Amino acid sequence: MSGRRRGLRADLLRVVLTTLSLPYACGSNLRNWLYNQGLRPVLRADVPVVSIGNLTLGGTGKTPAVEYVARFYCALGIPPAILSRGYGVSQGPNDEAKMLRELLPDVPHLQGPNRYLLAQQAVSQFGSRVLILDDGFQHRRLQRDLDIVTLDATNPCGYGRIFPRGMLRESLDGLKRADIIWLTRCDLIEADALEKLQFQIGQGFPDKPLVTSRHRPLHLLRLPNEPQGEGLVTEIVALAELRNRPVAAFCGIGNPEAFGGTLSGLGCELIAFRRFPDHHRYSKEDVDSLRRWASCLPEDVRIVTTHKDLVKLACPDLAGRPLYALRVALEILSGQDVLEDRLKGVVQ
Repeated sequence: MSGRRRGLRADLLRVVLTTLSLPYACGSNLRNWLYNQGLRPVLRADVPVVSIGNLTLGGTGKTPAVEYVARFYCALGIPPAILSRGYGVSQGPNDEAKMLRELLPDVPHLQGPNRYLLAQQAVSQFGSRVLILDDGFQHRRLQRDLDIVTLDATNPCGYGRIFPRGMLRESLDGLKRADIIWLTRCDLIEADALEKLQFQIGQGFPDKPLVTSRHRPLHLLRLPNEPQGEGLVTEIVALAELRNRPVAAFCGIGNPEAFGGTLSGLGCELIAFRRFPDHHRYSKEDVDSLRRWASCLPEDVRIVTTHKDLVKLACPDLAGRPLYALRVALEILSGQDVLEDRLKGVVQ
């Protein structure tokens, strides 16, 4: 997808992926056209709806943005609810649901394919006064009052091509529907590259407010040795635990390179890194494999994963070695005033 791999085989695979992307692009374009022309119904909830989504497959750091917006409304005394598609929900709450439940225990999080029905449930059952549509940019059936699109600064355009040739869910023209463009992980690219990216977005979409942010590491998390409830974290460990130490990491997220970059920025030595697919559900075989992997690591190594992966694994150690998760929070670098003014405007 990235075009970095060279050779005849890679070129042929790119031709195949390009061919396969044509029906995907046609389907996406047709669906958007039907909504734009009013030929598909759009349903309005009884309370305001804020959508937080993206243009690409994989991780853009959207979940911390959802947390930020939910906490913002809670601070205003306006009870929110989070609505999401909930991929894999038939097998129980997915990783994002578990993590958000832990971070925002007082905010209802409803999952299901029919988000209009979820909206009705949130209002009638929980008394929610604003709804946050998680990963909602392509879910156009539910009317929204504010459309926020997150772009990962490390790969904002998904290699510039529609899936499966690239990572785009729809063409970049889809950003015309956005009310706010929110760049995440801005600290993981060089300052001149960030400046160029901001200029390009400003040139292409001059009427769209731009917010920039980074994922600020807060501390490490550990699960208790004795189970005390699913996903319950009882121990907070300072980031100094990793400084000047060897670290082995693994994750099942959309942008593993960004996670690795964040760890390296903490002053540790990343000596081993394992990648699993995005939203990976760890099987017994996976856990056994991780334990064997951990048992072969040096004695002084620290094993670290993401918060999402920790709540899925729900184990305090691997091969007798403590398992840590990196807790991050979204920090706004620019555009906070316009973002919060627009969020307030939705509920006034």
